[in-house]
Amino acid sequence: MSNIRLVGLASALLISSAMVPAHAISVEVARACDALVAKAFPPRQIGNPASSGSAREQRNYFNKCVANGGKMDDGNPKPK
Repeated sequence: MSNIRLVGLASALLISSAMVPAHAISVEVARACDALVAKAFPPRQIGNPASSGSAREQRNYFNKCVANGGKMDDGNPKPK
């Protein structure tokens, strides 16, 4: 019985050590990126056929912004 516990504990430690820790972003970067996403992808309006991008595009844009420290220098706000 103790061997099973030992194997279970060892496998749990191995799995937990393989996980990559998540890094917290600062409030300033999150707010800046949120504002940039809102500017790049304005909300849809009734009767306006223009697409404002999918949720995946918005999430990718936000993640790219966070990776750049809250700055997006490209002239075209929407990723291709």
